[in-house]
Amino acid sequence: MTIIIALLIFSLIIVIHELGHFLLAKRNGIAVTEFSVGMGPRIASFEKNHTRYSLKILPLGGSCMMLGEDEDSDDEKAFNSKPVWARISVIAAGPIFNFILAFVLSLLIVGVVGYDPAIVTGVTAGGPAAEAGIQAGDRIVEIGGSSIAVGREVDDYFRFHPMSAASLEIVYERDGEEYTVILQPEVVEQYMLGISYMADQTPAVIEIAEDQTEYPLYQAGLRTGDVITAINGTPIASGSEMSEYFQANPLTAQAVDITYERNGEEETVSVTPKFYQSYYSAGFSYNLARQRTDVLGTIRYSAVEVGYWIEYTVKSLGMLFTGGVSLDDMAGPVGIVDMIGTTYEASRSDGALYVVLNMAYLTILLSANLGVVNLLPIPALDGGRLVFLFLEALRGKPIAREKEGFIHMIGLIALMALMVVVFFNDIFRLF
Repeated sequence: MTIIIALLIFSLIIVIHELGHFLLAKRNGIAVTEFSVGMGPRIASFEKNHTRYSLKILPLGGSCMMLGEDEDSDDEKAFNSKPVWARISVIAAGPIFNFILAFVLSLLIVGVVGYDPAIVTGVTAGGPAAEAGIQAGDRIVEIGGSSIAVGREVDDYFRFHPMSAASLEIVYERDGEEYTVILQPEVVEQYMLGISYMADQTPAVIEIAEDQTEYPLYQAGLRTGDVITAINGTPIASGSEMSEYFQANPLTAQAVDITYERNGEEETVSVTPKFYQSYYSAGFSYNLARQRTDVLGTIRYSAVEVGYWIEYTVKSLGMLFTGGVSLDDMAGPVGIVDMIGTTYEASRSDGALYVVLNMAYLTILLSANLGVVNLLPIPALDGGRLVFLFLEALRGKPIAREKEGFIHMIGLIALMALMVVVFFNDIFRLF
């Protein structure tokens, strides 16, 4: 099933990309010799208005072949016979259609499960945020000059700009008014009990992994499946309440009384959290859960969703070029198929709707990623072809076809070599 889903996702993304080229080619009077779904030998085809529409045997991808795209032609309907700006629109349409696909699927996601507003959910007593006046319920608008629209952008800001001793400017909104504050992050010592749980409205059922058996709660006798019902005498009715408690009362070296339930019986143990690490903190937590919105909000935050993944991809590529991430952090087709399979298996127990939503979410990520990567000014990609077309627009004449073809060939060889490296990295990670 994983392979079938992966093929459907890959094919949808690539066919929509090629459809963008096809529609703009037709719009500009360029002869499309063949538009195909799939690769390899044809298994069915028909011709209409001088274009052959084909279904091919390998259910992966597709193509849009235009007259005069890769060869000389004197035909007035040939690609290279058209004005340069018409050709630019045709080449750019592929990546743009990937963004359109991501937007359409985002409408589904946001319409069903909503978006994740960047709301402050907890403030550490006496911490930097509390000292600056930030309160739970405030909406983060900007951090360090970067606009914030959803909670994930707060997460990503600190991923791409690790917190340090440097001061931090935050703009937040409360009751329709915006406020700007300067925070001085503080060093916080993180202590652990050695459990994981779902921070939702269900009971606080804990899980203790094999690498957590040296932590206090396992040593005190708690096991996976136990339910936390109170901490230091404060009743805990759900995972979200436990999360809120720890946000307001971070673990320290002080002993903690944990009340838990097992087989209908409660027991209280006193444990001393174990030191884990030191890190800089601004002293507030933020929302990552989604909430429903109205029709206009759905349209707005669907656009935000696409913009988020475009920006995330650009920043990630920037870190690749600056050394922030390595090739080992990249995933090729094998890694993506594995990710699709893992997500599918994790979603099955929640029902068909959540399988569809999670697959749509992955398609948004991959489609936006493909759109961005294709616009990079790399030979053999759409972005590389656009560079030559823009140069032609500036010079008033095209670059010699032989020179352009040679450069694209070098780019294609380099991309194939990169794909081989990424492929073997995927294999080594999996096995």
